[in-house]
Amino acid sequence: MPKIITGGNKLNNNLFELGLNEEIIEEFKQYYKDGYIGRVITEYKGMYKVITENDIILSQISGKISFEAVDRNDYPAVGDWVVLDRDRSDRGNAAIHGILQRKSKLSRKVAGTDIDEQIIASNIDIIFICMSLNQDFNLRKLERYISIAWNSGGTPVVVLTKSDLCEDISEKLTEVEKVAIGIDIIHVSSLTYEGLEELKKYLTFGKTVVFIGSSGVGKSSLINLLLGQDRLKTNEIRESDDRGKHTTTHRELILLPEGGVVIDTPGMREIQLLDEEESIEDAFSDITEISKHCRFSDCKHDKEPGCAVVKAIEEGVISKSRLDNYNKLKKEAEFIKRKMDRKAELKYKKEIIRRNKKIRNNNKI
Repeated sequence: MPKIITGGNKLNNNLFELGLNEEIIEEFKQYYKDGYIGRVITEYKGMYKVITENDIILSQISGKISFEAVDRNDYPAVGDWVVLDRDRSDRGNAAIHGILQRKSKLSRKVAGTDIDEQIIASNIDIIFICMSLNQDFNLRKLERYISIAWNSGGTPVVVLTKSDLCEDISEKLTEVEKVAIGIDIIHVSSLTYEGLEELKKYLTFGKTVVFIGSSGVGKSSLINLLLGQDRLKTNEIRESDDRGKHTTTHRELILLPEGGVVIDTPGMREIQLLDEEESIEDAFSDITEISKHCRFSDCKHDKEPGCAVVKAIEEGVISKSRLDNYNKLKKEAEFIKRKMDRKAELKYKKEIIRRNKKIRNNNKI
């Protein structure tokens, strides 16, 4: 029998603090006869650190998962709830026999030319998009982050860091409000603690928050403040450009002492989109709404007569650079979609070949 129920109808509180709920338990009961539930807290090359109700244990995928996996989506990621063959490390490493359904997934295209997915974190509730109020301040980059965040199933929140280094916060906030439509915006400082209490409001029992952003924006410093200790390594701010040297090398899930779970991530040098056409429309909802008033339904917002978007630019409602970035991201997403459709076709053919091979082998027995 699966060892998941203790103390009446409750699991160990530690797993509930990590986000376990009745829906996950019911899925486990429905599809697995035995095993132990755990959550992936760190991912290494071929190995995973998983927390269970009794221990933190090194784990690796079973042969069955390895054989049936077709792409990255079929492997565990930080934040996943998984099914293990043991829950204590004193009996050796565990085998992961299943990945429970993800309620949300923050991902991007891997760097380079390959059309593969990199899962940043799964089963997340809030995405803290961190951007510092110094040299890292870049609205076009922020629009990219917002696009992948809306596509995840989680709720984005813009966190403007290093407010102590900014002399025109109100001006910067006005600029961000024009692109982060319908999104909460917080400005914080790890030195003066400004905005820290507001940040904590999102960190409630059982909720998972992932921090994303470029290198050096101060994600690890904020998490250290929330932890009340210098658990995550950071370096001093360089005087030349006001940037702290980023030192996070892998994604890690951490339970906060006051409740809630955070996932720290390495800085992103490239933010390449996947098939995110719908989330781009969400990120640029102002342009989408204005375009409904264009004379032509297929208006390219360039030189067409009666273009409401061009008129909005002329009137200063939206900026030309925002429209240019919107068009750029749409073209990028459309290109990736065509590539992914081709990849999906190849994946389907590979699955058919695998099934046929399995049938032939069974018939030989």
